[in-house]
Amino acid sequence: MSSASSRSWFSFLDSSNSLLASLSKLLLISGVVVYLGIIFLPNIPSCPSSPEIMLSSSRLAMPAATGDNNPSSSGIIPSPPPADSPPPPPTLSAESAEESRTNLSHLIFGLVGSENAWHHRKAYIETWWRPNVTRGFIYLDTEPTEELLPWSPWSPPYRVSDNITRVVAETGHVDATVARLVHGIMEVFRDCDGDDGAEELRWVVMGDDDSIFMLDNMVELLAKYDHRKYYYFGGHSEFILSNFWYSFNQGFGGAGFFLSYPLAKALAHSMDSCLKRYNQLRAADSTTMACIADLGINLTPVPGIHQMDMRGDASGFLSSHPNSPLISLHHFDMVEPLFPLMDRFQSAAHLMTAASFDQTRILQQTICHHRPTNWTFSVSWGYSAHIYERIMPRSHLQNPIATFKEWAFANPRPPHWMFDVRAPVNHPCETPHVFFLESSKRTPDEEEIVSTYKRQWRRKLPACLFTGNHSADYVFRVRVYTPSAKRTQTDNRCECCDVTRVTESSIAEVKIRSCMKNEVIA
Repeated sequence: MSSASSRSWFSFLDSSNSLLASLSKLLLISGVVVYLGIIFLPNIPSCPSSPEIMLSSSRLAMPAATGDNNPSSSGIIPSPPPADSPPPPPTLSAESAEESRTNLSHLIFGLVGSENAWHHRKAYIETWWRPNVTRGFIYLDTEPTEELLPWSPWSPPYRVSDNITRVVAETGHVDATVARLVHGIMEVFRDCDGDDGAEELRWVVMGDDDSIFMLDNMVELLAKYDHRKYYYFGGHSEFILSNFWYSFNQGFGGAGFFLSYPLAKALAHSMDSCLKRYNQLRAADSTTMACIADLGINLTPVPGIHQMDMRGDASGFLSSHPNSPLISLHHFDMVEPLFPLMDRFQSAAHLMTAASFDQTRILQQTICHHRPTNWTFSVSWGYSAHIYERIMPRSHLQNPIATFKEWAFANPRPPHWMFDVRAPVNHPCETPHVFFLESSKRTPDEEEIVSTYKRQWRRKLPACLFTGNHSADYVFRVRVYTPSAKRTQTDNRCECCDVTRVTESSIAEVKIRSCMKNEVIA
């Protein structure tokens, strides 16, 4: 080969190598670009997707609708979903959302009593039971006698508890009464599970036959919780030793405890095994608590559920109710009648009459002051009103006057109660003038509710000299005006009031209102 040919050949090789190098660089750059695109563009699937996955991806990539709901205005027109794809999830209209809120029809009641006691205790239940609206049963230990028949249409339908002898034999339980009470939870679930509308049930409410329930307040409470989860609501005893003897973790069943429907179902399913497991326990509420605890759930205490483990005059307790909606009152047979000159059943009916106007305010304490006379008014709405002849702060008046006695076997020294109390005193500046509910009505324009509280006896003390010697002995009635609108507790704050009239005409007037910003009740 000549030298010229050699030079031509090497020139060709050089140009070829240069071309290959350029192509290699181009391929390298292209590969990097493709690699980065795969990383930063995750919507590009790296493997085939099912129609469902493709549908989900298209929804995720779809832009938000514009004001005119025209998707083409965004420049992107979404493709229709495949024909075999599932329909989109339904959206709730305002009406459907309202229907989905828990109401009274979603609750089922199981009241456990005896045929013998029902003769007089039915009067308690009939004050709050709403025939053809409230759902549930009263469980008797035997068939009702002729005296109870025909069965009152104002009472819950009755059932007779299961053969407790069989239950005791199968579980080996040492106490037939305890076994019957606990087994009643399963019976309520069983008796309602096959009824029409059982699929709508959300909560199971258990209680005794000498309790009253505030149904509207109960529904409002339960509506705040997801009924599809496990919940166990109840109340402690007011008496410290009752909680100590039984448990601080149990709901005292006489005043009522509430189970979400799934929890009641699980409890019913495991009832026999639980009664066998705890066949030595001699307290129904402790057994129920233990069975529920073994399902992984503990008590959620509710301040408005009242076992009323006390004796004597409960007016001091009811006149300083905690700042929580009243849910229930138990042990009506163990305390004196709530209102003077009435028996226990009349008292229960009188209280429920006031509650029929506004359950959200029943027993709620509202405090205000009349500065010219240095008086303090404390109103327990629907129950009582107190006038003190000195300015007293809410921090003091929120503690009940201990007009009531210990439940049983109390230590000689306090504390006896799960709350702070004020000792009764006989002092002109500390002892209140006491008025009890006389009547309730709406104003003609229905904008307000007027409740009137009447003095039943005189205080028999001189005026408070320390605050100006302004005696309230001449006041015979206290008239309280309340907005017709239901009370809301969005900020957990109590309501306030103004004393609008204090004259020699024997009537004082108070107007309840929302508290102002930074208002001090003292």
